[in-house]
Amino acid sequence: MLDTSPRFPNLPAAPGVGYKPQHFGDITTDARPVEWLEIHAENYMGDGGRPLAQLRHLAENFAFSVHGVGLSIGGELPLDRDHLARLKHLCDWLQPASFSEHLAWSTHDAHFLNDLLPLPYTDATLTRVADHIDQVQNVLGRQMLLENPSSYLAFDESTYAEPEFLDEVAKRTGCGLLLDVNNIFVSATNLKLDPRDYVDAFALHRVGEIHLGGHDEDEDDHGALLLIDSHGREVADPVWALLDYTLERSGPRPLLIEWDANVPEWPVLADEATRAANALQKVAA
Repeated sequence: MLDTSPRFPNLPAAPGVGYKPQHFGDITTDARPVEWLEIHAENYMGDGGRPLAQLRHLAENFAFSVHGVGLSIGGELPLDRDHLARLKHLCDWLQPASFSEHLAWSTHDAHFLNDLLPLPYTDATLTRVADHIDQVQNVLGRQMLLENPSSYLAFDESTYAEPEFLDEVAKRTGCGLLLDVNNIFVSATNLKLDPRDYVDAFALHRVGEIHLGGHDEDEDDHGALLLIDSHGREVADPVWALLDYTLERSGPRPLLIEWDANVPEWPVLADEATRAANALQKVAA
């Protein structure tokens, strides 16, 4: 009988990076300090070819996390069954150690919007999101992690704070949580909140992964500072400081460096991963 059990059932509490094909040679030669890799599911839903051949090779030596960006977990319409079937096929084939999606919506009628849009945190939203997560977990046959978003506005109708809402979703569905520290910093800056208060309120015992990424600075229509979650540059120093604060409370967790735009040469990305390894080492010590 074919053994379909995952080679790496868990992500290590160590640095990972978002995998980009241009880094394949560097990773296979010497990936240190990186110990695991993440892919965006929607980039690997085709049949065969070089991308899947590279994943097959890398999966012999690295744990993988699959990160979805297209399910529209918070959307009002039912989940796209064809998309979910393609996702299941990928996860059954790759056997990743982790699967995650965003607390956001990106669909309207028959249109897919190339953005992760915010939600009001209400009982109705809670029920819809929980139902969708139940469907995903039942189809995939695995737990998913739900990621906190980066926010640029807040809804007056919300009756839950975001950490409370995420905790309630996890209680109802049994899903885990993915804590993006850069998203916390971006949201807190834009909404004029204290990011440490957010961390203090978060259900850290449910966190299966922590993410870090870069952001850009802009201004809103009134000239106030506006941060954009761009994933296109190095992690900012205040975000590293917020990570230290988080890890002191959560303990070591799998820690991902996301760099999806203006992707640098491998040594630059490896330097960011080394800084992540040092942050983890301080907590372990």
